[in-house]
Amino acid sequence: MSTATEKNLSAAHAEVKAEIARTDAKTALLLAFVGAVLAGAWTVARDLPLNMSACVTGGAGLTLLVGAAGLLLRSVRPNLSGRHGFPLWATLTAEEITAAVRRDMAADIAGLSRLAVAKFTSLRRAVDLIAAGGLLLVLAALITAGGAL
Repeated sequence: MSTATEKNLSAAHAEVKAEIARTDAKTALLLAFVGAVLAGAWTVARDLPLNMSACVTGGAGLTLLVGAAGLLLRSVRPNLSGRHGFPLWATLTAEEITAAVRRDMAADIAGLSRLAVAKFTSLRRAVDLIAAGGLLLVLAALITAGGAL
């Protein structure tokens, strides 16, 4: 393999790993945000007299937020299937690892890229659910405020 090809493969490998790290960092922030919103909504709703419309709307919003949290947790769940990266390396000897790294850099990039796409897809869906859930919680708050007037 030429030096230029090796450099390109190394750069692609580093890029994919960086994208995975970015996704995991975003996911951690969103999990903390969703947890805070769920805790805050529960605390506020527990002390307010809610009518049926506000309960249904707020309950739907909370359900969407719980679904988003599930997607976010799925996104950061370790993939230990053993087809590439360190799970595969754990099953090999030192000599086999050296040969596999030389020979299978492109396969590792492909596997990590599939993992990154799956993580980004879950993250995007979770963000959509968070937005919809937040909108429903705001609507429930407006219904409650309108009923209190």
